[in-house]
Amino acid sequence: MRLATIRTGSGPRAARVDGDELVLLTFADVGALIASGEDWAERAAAGTGPRVPLADADFAPLTPAPEKVFCVGLNYASHAAEADLPLPQHPTLFAKFGRSLIGANDDLAIPTASDKVDWEIELGVVIGRAARHVREEDALDHVAGYTIVNDVSMRDWQLRTSQFLAGKTFEASTPVGPFLVTPDEVDHARSLRMELSVDGRVRQSSATDDLVFSVPQIISYISTIITLAPGDLIATGTPAGVGHVADPPTYLTPGSTMSCTIDGLGTQSTRCVAALDTVAAV
Repeated sequence: MRLATIRTGSGPRAARVDGDELVLLTFADVGALIASGEDWAERAAAGTGPRVPLADADFAPLTPAPEKVFCVGLNYASHAAEADLPLPQHPTLFAKFGRSLIGANDDLAIPTASDKVDWEIELGVVIGRAARHVREEDALDHVAGYTIVNDVSMRDWQLRTSQFLAGKTFEASTPVGPFLVTPDEVDHARSLRMELSVDGRVRQSSATDDLVFSVPQIISYISTIITLAPGDLIATGTPAGVGHVADPPTYLTPGSTMSCTIDGLGTQSTRCVAALDTVAAV
């Protein structure tokens, strides 16, 4: 089953993909659907409602307000090698906040505060059942499905200190989606090809079976620290090919277009635009 959160004239709605159409469900988003109880998948599969053409969908982030967004750094040996960093002995964790998430095909406003905006295609994991002190062999039972995350990084801010957060959670900077794909459709994403291109040039090409720490290992590790809640998002790391370590270093600028594809999970298309920085009322 493939699910999405889309924007409609009456607000965001969770939807189920049915051929070339989307069936609108009674939940505001996929996160709310998953949080509705452990039989959420049955409700999603049986739900009926208005239909809209898939081709016309305006995708919002799958889970617009997750309780937690965890990211795993240096989780592909190829990326650690290109950054000239040793492989970690334990998962390297950092966080994002919900306000950093955007839809799969939304524009990315390049912030005026950064001139080193970089790309990172990643396999995203959405939690379906609360997970606390979960053993690795049981961890996949807590997965709702898989998606695409582009962990766009402001490298100059990321590397100001030893803490990554500042460069990883800029407002409206992280495309997520378009779909949540349930584990049965993609064999728990054990071996899916992934590719990111910028302006038609392939920059990253790898597969999810190259992860240093597997999805079960990551879930078990995080659940030892804190409860993973339904709808939480985990970005599992990026392979080699980021712009920051290219020769010469290459970054996103207004006018750039990114395409991210993971087999079975769909494609994102992100246009980079100039930011119109304003001060929001508090």
